[in-house]
Amino acid sequence: MKRRPYRLGQRQTMVEQTRARLVAAARELLATPGGFSEFTVDAVAAQAGVARMTVYNQFGSKMGLLEALFDDLAARGLLARLRAAFGRPEPREALEEFIAAFGGFWNSDRIVIRRIRGLSLIDADFERAVRARDERRREGIRTILGRCAEKYNHPPPGALDEMTDILHTLTSFDTFDNLASTTRSPEEVVSLVYRLTHAVLRLDEGASARLPSPGLPGP
Repeated sequence: MKRRPYRLGQRQTMVEQTRARLVAAARELLATPGGFSEFTVDAVAAQAGVARMTVYNQFGSKMGLLEALFDDLAARGLLARLRAAFGRPEPREALEEFIAAFGGFWNSDRIVIRRIRGLSLIDADFERAVRARDERRREGIRTILGRCAEKYNHPPPGALDEMTDILHTLTSFDTFDNLASTTRSPEEVVSLVYRLTHAVLRLDEGASARLPSPGLPGP
């Protein structure tokens, strides 16, 4: 009886290790040239050196595996920075921190994220998972813009949806990936998106008088 909690603890540790190995295998497969084009449950199982049913036992489905992979990527800095952003009392600073958080995230594993997004164009499971994450980003933007509207009367009534759509595009991976290059660092991309966002928030006459300066980082 005394050994039972120990055995349960051992089993839980083994389950967590297997789960982590499968998530790592999924990421490795996506990062491997050619491997991402044949991303399947069988391929992930083979990469991790386990049986196909182990993947289903751990995640329930391919979607469950993808969600775990996305959670793992987000846990590497994005979630902490988003919590910090939403904790900012000044909504403009919250928006700037939000932009910086996603800029850092998009750059953290750029090849894997690019391939995930590419597969979302041809794989329904990837498409659903990516769309769900994008909608969370959209809701985050909408929340912060709502705070801007309360404090600065901007965006004006009726413009919140449009502003949300614009900033959702500006903070997307595609925008980051297109702006980043061999001559533009991730920090420079974030700074550029800051400036574009500030321009969007000052489109209406008189908005600049109510909004604080953008406080861009760096020289």
